[in-house]
Amino acid sequence: MSIILIADDSKFMRCFLKNKLQQQRTLTFVEASDGQEAIDIYKLIKADVTFLDITMPKVNGLTALREIMEFDASATVIMCSAIGTESNIIEALKIGAKDFIVKPNLNCLVNILEKLDRNKN
Repeated sequence: MSIILIADDSKFMRCFLKNKLQQQRTLTFVEASDGQEAIDIYKLIKADVTFLDITMPKVNGLTALREIMEFDASATVIMCSAIGTESNIIEALKIGAKDFIVKPNLNCLVNILEKLDRNKN
């Protein structure tokens, strides 16, 4: 994995995620501050892994996930949201998300990436 798209309306959270992920490996990051920007960027670069928040302006994360999956059914998208309700988690997984991280519990980020690496090999 090399290109990571992080879509979150919080600049702090985007930086936090980047710093957390960079602790274990060298990665290239692309950022989006809203759901529409995430969709547009994904269509241009087809990121290896995309992290999507649910609550974002213009287009919410679940809608962005749906559009990304329609564009690329093999996209690797991980939802990363403080709104970890059972219904949101189930909907995201049904749409095609590979995993769902409930903020602020981000300690599992590296483990999730390692699991994705193993599944691709």
